[in-house]
Amino acid sequence: MAERGVDVSALPQEVREQLAELDLELSEGDITQKGYEKKRAKVLAPYLTQTQNLAPPPAYDAQSPGPSSASAPEPGPSNSSSSSSHHRRTRRPHRSSGTRDERYRSDIHTEAVQAALAKHKEEKMALPMPTKRRSAYVQSPIDNCTPPDSSSSSDDEAVSSESAGPQQSPDTWINSSLHGSSTSSSASSTLSHGESRPTQAPQPQSQQVPPPPAPVHPPHSHSQPSALAEAFTQTRIDPVGVGPPDMPSQAQARGSRVDLPSNAVVRGMSRGQSRSSMMETADVRRVGRGVPVSSRVSTKIQQLLNTLKRPKRPPLSEFFMDDQEEIVEVPQADPNTPKPEGRQIIPVKGEPLGVVSNWPPALQAALARWGATQGKSPALTALDITGKPLYTLTYGKLWSRSVKLAYTLLNKLGTKNEQILKPGDRVALVYPNSDPGMFWVAFYGCLLAEVIPVPIEVPLSRKDAGSSQVGFLLGSCGVGLALTSEICLKGLPKTPIGEILQFKGWPRLKWVVTDSKYLTKPSKDWQPHIPTANTDTAYIEYKASKEGTVMGVAVSKVAMLTHCQALTQACNYCEGETLVNVLDFKKDMGLWHGVLTSIMNRIHTISVPYAVMKACPQSWVQRVHIHKARVALVKCRDLHWAMMAHREQRDTSLASLRMLIVADGANPWSVSSCDAFLNVFQAHGLKPEVICPCATSPEAMTVAIRRPGVAGAPLPARAVLSMTGLSHGVIRVNTEDKNSALTVQDVGHVMPGALMCIVKPDGPPMLCKTDEIGEIVVNSRAGGTMYYGLSGVTKNTFEVIPVNASGTPIGEIPFVRSGLLGFVGPGSLIFVVGKNEGLLMVSGRRHNADDLVATALAVEPVKTVYRGRIAVFSVTVFYDERIVIVAEQRPDASEEDSFQWMSRVLQAIDSIHQVGLYCLALVPANTLPKTPLGGIHISDTKQLFLEGALHPCNILMCPHTCVTNMPKPRQKQPVGVGPASIMVGNLVAGKRIAQAAGRDLGLIEDQDLVRKLCMWPTMMHHFLTEALQWRAQTDPDHTLYVLLNAKGVAVCTATCVQLHKRAEKIAAALMERSGINIGENVVLLYPPGIDLIAAFYGCLYAGCIPVTVRPPHPQNLSATLPTVRMIIDVSKAACILTTQVLTKILRSKEAAATVNIKTWPIIIDTDDLPRKRPPTIYKPPNAEMIAYMDFSVSTTGMLTGVKVSHAAVSVLCRSIKLQCELYSSRQIAICLDPYCGLGFVLWCLASVYSGHQSILIPPMELEISLTLWLGTLSQYRIRDTFCSYSVMELCTKGLGGQTDILKARGVNLSCVRSCVVVAEERPRLALTHSFSKLFKDIGLSMRAVSTAFGSRVNLAICLQGTTGPDPSTVYVDMKSLRHDRVRLVERGAPQSLPLMESGTILPGVRVIIVNPETRGPLGDSHLGEIWVNSPHNATGYYTIYGEENLQADHFNTKLSFGDPQTLWAKTGYLGFVKRTELTDSSGDRHDALFVVGSLDETLELRGLRYHPIDIETSVSRAHRSIGESAVFTWTNLLVVVAELCGSEQDALDLVPLVTNVVLEEHHLIVGVVVIVDPGVIPINSRGEKQRMHLRDSFLADQLDPIYVAYNM
Repeated sequence: MAERGVDVSALPQEVREQLAELDLELSEGDITQKGYEKKRAKVLAPYLTQTQNLAPPPAYDAQSPGPSSASAPEPGPSNSSSSSSHHRRTRRPHRSSGTRDERYRSDIHTEAVQAALAKHKEEKMALPMPTKRRSAYVQSPIDNCTPPDSSSSSDDEAVSSESAGPQQSPDTWINSSLHGSSTSSSASSTLSHGESRPTQAPQPQSQQVPPPPAPVHPPHSHSQPSALAEAFTQTRIDPVGVGPPDMPSQAQARGSRVDLPSNAVVRGMSRGQSRSSMMETADVRRVGRGVPVSSRVSTKIQQLLNTLKRPKRPPLSEFFMDDQEEIVEVPQADPNTPKPEGRQIIPVKGEPLGVVSNWPPALQAALARWGATQGKSPALTALDITGKPLYTLTYGKLWSRSVKLAYTLLNKLGTKNEQILKPGDRVALVYPNSDPGMFWVAFYGCLLAEVIPVPIEVPLSRKDAGSSQVGFLLGSCGVGLALTSEICLKGLPKTPIGEILQFKGWPRLKWVVTDSKYLTKPSKDWQPHIPTANTDTAYIEYKASKEGTVMGVAVSKVAMLTHCQALTQACNYCEGETLVNVLDFKKDMGLWHGVLTSIMNRIHTISVPYAVMKACPQSWVQRVHIHKARVALVKCRDLHWAMMAHREQRDTSLASLRMLIVADGANPWSVSSCDAFLNVFQAHGLKPEVICPCATSPEAMTVAIRRPGVAGAPLPARAVLSMTGLSHGVIRVNTEDKNSALTVQDVGHVMPGALMCIVKPDGPPMLCKTDEIGEIVVNSRAGGTMYYGLSGVTKNTFEVIPVNASGTPIGEIPFVRSGLLGFVGPGSLIFVVGKNEGLLMVSGRRHNADDLVATALAVEPVKTVYRGRIAVFSVTVFYDERIVIVAEQRPDASEEDSFQWMSRVLQAIDSIHQVGLYCLALVPANTLPKTPLGGIHISDTKQLFLEGALHPCNILMCPHTCVTNMPKPRQKQPVGVGPASIMVGNLVAGKRIAQAAGRDLGLIEDQDLVRKLCMWPTMMHHFLTEALQWRAQTDPDHTLYVLLNAKGVAVCTATCVQLHKRAEKIAAALMERSGINIGENVVLLYPPGIDLIAAFYGCLYAGCIPVTVRPPHPQNLSATLPTVRMIIDVSKAACILTTQVLTKILRSKEAAATVNIKTWPIIIDTDDLPRKRPPTIYKPPNAEMIAYMDFSVSTTGMLTGVKVSHAAVSVLCRSIKLQCELYSSRQIAICLDPYCGLGFVLWCLASVYSGHQSILIPPMELEISLTLWLGTLSQYRIRDTFCSYSVMELCTKGLGGQTDILKARGVNLSCVRSCVVVAEERPRLALTHSFSKLFKDIGLSMRAVSTAFGSRVNLAICLQGTTGPDPSTVYVDMKSLRHDRVRLVERGAPQSLPLMESGTILPGVRVIIVNPETRGPLGDSHLGEIWVNSPHNATGYYTIYGEENLQADHFNTKLSFGDPQTLWAKTGYLGFVKRTELTDSSGDRHDALFVVGSLDETLELRGLRYHPIDIETSVSRAHRSIGESAVFTWTNLLVVVAELCGSEQDALDLVPLVTNVVLEEHHLIVGVVVIVDPGVIPINSRGEKQRMHLRDSFLADQLDPIYVAYNM
């Protein structure tokens, strides 16, 4: 350190003072560590014996605790003895930057915490440290941060990130922490942006987390790079499956959607013989085998699991049973809970209030008397910022100025005749703490004018903590006028035109300056009216409640006078004494003693403002010494500061003090401050008996105060209480475990003239037993009378009549609740153990916020946080209160230190208080909202936490530890077909069978109609090829297709004959090529357009089987080309038809970096084919032959190819034609991807069958021109349009705010009759609803938007056509869905989920709802798997090696009972059928099909079934900065990935909000929260999230997350 060559005690006085001031600034956070060192070095430079390089200081905070800190911060022989700590104390008596805050100091407690932590050390906890991206570090100087991937060894061994990077993987030290190196682990998960990313994601297998006991390698082992490389090659996985190293690159962002098979599982392909290019990994659904488990993320998850496996404390006395109807609490009392055993308490009476003959009839009368008779006597001395006297106000001056002000207020504010203020009006007093004189004059001026003063703090800005609550106070008190001083008025924030700012929530105020020069001297005959004290309100004191509401406590004139008399008697005040007041003179003790009682007794008050205390902490001690003061009025903080700044000043004497009143003596932790202060200052004449703690509250005013003792008499005894007992509300002397003891001192006896008793803090005010903790209630004339203007709240506080055990009132007299919790000890001494507002009720046990703060601060070393800046509060989550601790982190604290301190605090609180912390957050220095006198504004902090605006720099959530009231996991019932399943006709278990069917297909059509409408006869043509040829002959120039570009221009059209000729050209090219035989598969690789359609029919003409594949994205080949390659390999394609551009891409160098381009099948470029006709057009021998193959990657990463027969194609097209009434005169617009499912059918097949014109809009063109789709609908007057969710989302987000511009451009959607969203998922009701609502203004009918539903086994099951009834919406109880049940509820019911019908069932389709386990049919409104029977079902999976069982199971399956003949196909989706009140076209009641979600995607957690989309919907609502979110499970942990749209400082705010919302709404504890950049969650072309791909990227550590939180 800088002063190593300097003996600080030998330095000159002013230098030591400068150093002390610097220390104070640092500890208060007013200066950074760097600035501190710089200034300190400058001050010490002249005194250094030798020049030395100023190194950053070692962690000396821990080794040099402040005075009397006999803690043992480091276990070691030298520190443990108290003598050595005493030796250190004398050596460095001044304040150090991180010294212990004596307010919360207790040697015994510190020892207890250390003991508890030592116990934990034996059973080492290895908490996984959160992963944070470099840019998310807040305020940490670079040199102090642990380098991202370097070792976590001590400073002198630290390796720079360059040298440590390749040799030592982060896992070495994560693992070493598992084996007992330190509780913290890596600092950062990913390399910072400047460094290159290592390509090998997996770590060596040897590092997979071994069972903790035997370390596999020594901590921090530096293994040889060659060995590591070798290990990498062993575990290397073909890049196909791991997915891209950096999923969406910048060029690609969210725009280009990718279909990424996760680890490439091919459905229907036998795994044993799968090809090498398809990765030898298991099906992703076999948990965990799809990813190298040794990647860093999974190591941390393993650590988390190890931590969670540790035995938890036994569950609390109650648990919840998740009943289908409601969650029911089942309380079970713990027989060992301590219960109160004493008799009922008897009210305690104070001594009678003595009647003194010369007591004034009112307080103003006392001032008038002293002003007249003792005018020269000093009333108040104010200090300047350096602590030297600034001015002294005499009683004469105080009286004359107050009278002048009273006269001015009553007569001189308005114009000549109008009086603005009347007696009884309320006036705000706005004066700074540094100006007591002006405040005194204003306060007494108001009393003399009989207006009611309401003192408040000076507002500094619009954003002051609690500013709007002060506005509530002023409003409830009806304040319209504010008095202030000229200087203060100048300092108030102003608008640009110089007016005083309108503060948030404040009423409009008129400001009056009360400096003497602006006051008018009253005329000779004017005298202020001083009536005898009565029950009218004298003044209003503000008080903030636990929730942050600021209310005004009204104090009547008689109460004010009686309180002064009682204080005079209790404190034995004498006329002419001197009192030093360090407290805020606007309220509480500072006002009662320093402004009111002092005037009554002609006391000389020396006021020491907060600002002086900050600059010169020992100033009050010096004032006591200089003025030989008899009484000092302080808080524990002032004792602590005076001690810290205490010099060996032989001249300071506190012998004159007869009373040192400790205003917050009721805080249980004050006892140690008093002791420590006495310890230091006894040598300076301080007598032990003068320390007088007291207990006060704004409502009851002074409750109790210790009377000054007699010299030599024994000091009052203390109570050593068991914290466990206290948490159950009973008093037990602590015997068993000294770790959880609380030592409390008494606060003296009840006030003179008062009656006091203890009542239960909640419920009716029942008297407590003698050994029970309760709220102190007081009956006295000297207390508050009401909350001004709030009569409702007043009754519960100011008019309480205690009742006895039988519930009968004990008398007539009302008591006032003090808000203090305590008990009456021996000798009627009062003990206070906490305050109501600091009470945290967790699972029926009470914990005191101050006790938790004390425990947190006893965790050494505290070089991580500022001691005085810790907020403890509770938030309600999942039916109970949860404890949150927020502290300000020092700028120089490293991530390691912070995390270590946080985990130790968790352990300490768990051991000592037996309560789990829900959340511990550290925020950057000086960011918590402060109260005017520098404390933390708790309610504002809590508000920021709940709103997600706290911006922590470190956070640790522990829901697993503290949420012990989870519903029991569901035990699934054994599956069997029981008697309840007996079928009677069409009934199952008394309910109609859940089945539904579309209308009949109808075969023969009227031949005249055929000719009229130019429809081709159904019976003649089974094949689409015939249909196209027929159309080319009968109506050659009818345009079938129009393709638009981004500008809305038709770049390409195809008439019937053009399409036929292009198809012939392609067929001829295929037939010419040798090696391409009839029946072989041909891959079509085209962008969306007419080329694709022509190639499709060309294949059919040539007798080949087309397979449409989305082309790779040229900017992101590494991510998109492997999927193309895989489909080509899986489908065994003989040839690829594609364009010139794509041919070049397939053969490019970039492609070669991703796949083997030498093994492509034949590639035919169809751009410039010669005009040839094929010798023949192939006609299949029967309609059951395969027409084409439909390949698609599911959201679970499953690549599935299904075979579709010619018969199915023709029936499907006919079905769509009937449903949508498509004729050749119709036009439809399609904005869909044309590669699979219904999108492909509509794009390529339907027009050729029905003859309608299709306007094709490639979805990627929308990214260039958002208005393209809607503009086209308007321009072409389209009636029917089809789109995907991603298109709808693009329009909603991009055009939502531009409807006026669209209107101005003439876009009108009133022509649209049906807009169908094509999807294979549950309808996204919120999106369709907001789309309809947004574009209602440009004519879109609210009824137009509907959805379609298809699956792999049947590409189109439902499609809202033109004839069916409107889709219906129902509300389902989410809790019952988790139990695989459907319970319909009303709209707006809690936990309700709206579901929209998935469109009308297509003609020829039958669906039935089946129990997936028993395969038996279910009744109406029961949840089960949707099975489908239809002539257009797919024929089966495309299998190479014939896995027939899967085929039979999915495509040709039968019910276990009921109708065992029909063959059904399983869709793999859960849903239910509900008969509605609507009628369909045939006049029958309409059966609606509701799709709930895919079975493959559901998460099985705690025996319940969850749909990811439900959890994601809740997560996305949790905070405005969350964009997209996705959830998946890994080893039974729920992982939530959320994209952050806001700034990175919001990242950590999301962690508690996400955890809360999932717990509240889904009764699940989130295991890991991952915050990522926008666009990271992969979304496929259909707008579906690819969660399994995301999971694999996360586990392979490829997401580059902003923050990863591992919830404990």
